[in-house]
Amino acid sequence: MASLKKKLTLAPLVAATYFMVAGGPYGLEELLHKSGYLAAIAILLLVPLLWSLPTALMVGELASALPEEGGYYVWVKRALGPFWGFQEAWLSLCASVFDMAIYPTLFVLYLGRVWPVVASGPAALAIGVGVIATCAAMNLRGARAVGGASEWMAVLLLGPFVILCVLAWFAPAPLASVHGEGQGGDFVGGVLIAMWNFMGWDNASTVAGEVEHPQRNYPRAMLATTALVVLTYLIPVAAAPRTGLSPEAWTTGSWVDAGRLLGGAPLAIAVAVGGMACGLGMMEALVMSYSRLPMVMAQEGYLPRIFARQLPTTGAPWVSILGLSVAWSLALSLGFERLIELDVILYGLALLLEFAALLVLRMREPGLARPFRVPGGLPVAALLGVGPAVLLALALARERHDHPKQIGAVVLGVGLACAGPIVYAVASRLRRYSRLG
Repeated sequence: MASLKKKLTLAPLVAATYFMVAGGPYGLEELLHKSGYLAAIAILLLVPLLWSLPTALMVGELASALPEEGGYYVWVKRALGPFWGFQEAWLSLCASVFDMAIYPTLFVLYLGRVWPVVASGPAALAIGVGVIATCAAMNLRGARAVGGASEWMAVLLLGPFVILCVLAWFAPAPLASVHGEGQGGDFVGGVLIAMWNFMGWDNASTVAGEVEHPQRNYPRAMLATTALVVLTYLIPVAAAPRTGLSPEAWTTGSWVDAGRLLGGAPLAIAVAVGGMACGLGMMEALVMSYSRLPMVMAQEGYLPRIFARQLPTTGAPWVSILGLSVAWSLALSLGFERLIELDVILYGLALLLEFAALLVLRMREPGLARPFRVPGGLPVAALLGVGPAVLLALALARERHDHPKQIGAVVLGVGLACAGPIVYAVASRLRRYSRLG
């Protein structure tokens, strides 16, 4: 039946991956606030080299070699065994709870810039739940529909930034000092924000069974999306000083203020609508990605079989989508920055397992067909994970330094990671009982 369904082609795959990773410059405001203009540009050049490019290369090789539904879960399980495969899925699903609460929050923050009454309180929570429900409903239409919608939303959110950047560079505008350090010159805090803005490259791998010619299209999509993300981050940030806003004035939603300064109310509204499209588009694309994990785990017996149920017309795992949507809604009350910290820590731990899978498969299965191969042989494959590991260690150290006397993201993140083996033991026992029965 799956072969009869329409599959994702290259352009929708690039658009969906772009939303899984970036969704435009929205969310970069806190980077400017923490680090200042020059430091922000330096961070946006450094983090892709240490974090994004290695991950995109790793995903390109593994997704082309093992283009199966479940993506990174399948890679880690094949390389390191079922225990570590389960830990990969557990860490990714735990990260998703915090990750997926960010995008409805982003949607509400931008809506609040033009309709302040909904920016907080019960109205904000209700709208956030509505965003999750809308994206769940859109995903029930299948992966091809999500990819096509991502293409249109990419145009909707990037269009206002084209106008904003043109006005910033060619229209008379006050020029802010590019040497402002932001709030305390927090370079490491800026790196943490950038890591979140540059993560998610592996998320597109979970729908490999729904991608047309995955061996060819995944490597192309990873490289094309990398270039697109870097450009759509650097160009607006380089134009930001020409808005006249000082680095300290930037907070989430300030692109709307920049649009108002440069193009008046019409551009401000267009930027706000783009910000809402960003939150909606990222949420929609990531629902597609995360919902395939419970489906595959249910097919293998680690979760109740009900999570494997799919709609016959689209193949969408509807029980998985609805169950995860409830979990994501429960995290909406957490703050924006704390959500990012938890997301980065849990995602980073899962990402290190994927780099380990790349290395182990290179050593154990040298004959595995790899339509795309990371150049440089085994030594380069071994070094790919070093940059992400260093940045993750930096994020962990920064969190412990800033919050030494409270239960912070590190404690909660490590606690959830340590719960993984316990959950695996319970799931494995239930799996054995169900098979005996």
